[in-house]
Amino acid sequence: MPETANTEWITEELDGLRKAGLFTHIRTLTSPQGAWLVVDGKQVLNFCSNNYLGLANHPRVVEAAKQAIDRYGIGPAAVRTIAGTMGLHLELERRLAAFKGVEAAITFQSGFTANLATLPALVGKEDVIFSDELNHASIIDGSRLSGATIVRYAHRDPADLERQIVASQATGYRRGLVVTDGVFSMDGDMAPLDAILAVARRHDCVLMVDDAHGEGVLGRGGRGIVDHFGLHGQVDVEVGTLSKAFGVVGGVVAGSQRIVDWLRQRGRPFLFSSAMTVPDVAACIAGIDLLEGSTELVDRLWANTETFKREMQGLGFDTGASTTPITPVMLGEAPLAQDFSRRLFEAGVFAMAIGFPTVPRGKARLRVMISAAHSPEDLDRGLSAFEQVGKQLGVI
Repeated sequence: MPETANTEWITEELDGLRKAGLFTHIRTLTSPQGAWLVVDGKQVLNFCSNNYLGLANHPRVVEAAKQAIDRYGIGPAAVRTIAGTMGLHLELERRLAAFKGVEAAITFQSGFTANLATLPALVGKEDVIFSDELNHASIIDGSRLSGATIVRYAHRDPADLERQIVASQATGYRRGLVVTDGVFSMDGDMAPLDAILAVARRHDCVLMVDDAHGEGVLGRGGRGIVDHFGLHGQVDVEVGTLSKAFGVVGGVVAGSQRIVDWLRQRGRPFLFSSAMTVPDVAACIAGIDLLEGSTELVDRLWANTETFKREMQGLGFDTGASTTPITPVMLGEAPLAQDFSRRLFEAGVFAMAIGFPTVPRGKARLRVMISAAHSPEDLDRGLSAFEQVGKQLGVI
């Protein structure tokens, strides 16, 4: 009898990924997050992180976490509904609700778990979810967990969304929910939220937007995509993450008091997994303080973004359909993207290749994440490396 089950098929699958250029090599950081990192022992310019505003190692954010540890310890050691809700959690939720301009907010362990909590709590087997075809994996997984019928509509296409809703009405579903990313993480394009809202309202569907890449980036002082479109009080559910612009970790759902109260009763990650840790919560509150106090970081983020995109396009690179700081450098095939990434790393620039299944086959790219932490000199250094490697590989 073998001691373990036969898992040789995994070896075969891994070999197949390597041969196809799709095996992900995970690099190791040994420095704080910032414009520059030490990766695999090498100091490199950081074009990979979601640290939009440079808050992941901001002195005020770090100090807030340290002070909270001294006062409250590290972990809540319980789920929120038993002994894990601390005053800090409630303060963060109040502050997030005020920042987003909604009645209430509830926090989760991550943006991923926020979606896993929300979708199954709002819809079930008798219902239907209308989902943008390029929505994030957490929306896809949350939709599957709900048991609802899932109907995909064409990317950023309100007309197709309406067609799909009308076509589904004959099935006699109980409730309809429309869900979309606000900013799509691989392409950097925005959902036409105003037009999607109009369709959802015509057909009495709940509208849910995942604003993970919009918070701290879009809207007044980084208040997000709802603020960007001026739709306060009209979007039913805003889901977000505290791991990107806020530079920490955690998730948030913001909306009406009614929806937040329901998620406190039925959001399974809230009910069955321990709460956000003390330093994380305190750090997020400090992040809100910084965003409410000044638009300087958000303004610098956009100035850096505009400079980098303009120069990359001038060099002849294809930066896709992005309208945000997410800058895809479209390369097509995964082996080329991986080779480009390796050569950039050798030149001192850290920008990881992204291929299937994260993006469709034939649409491999490097995804450059611009940050407020980057100086003009950093951008020049990165542009020079891209030009060098691009010419070596015949991309430009």
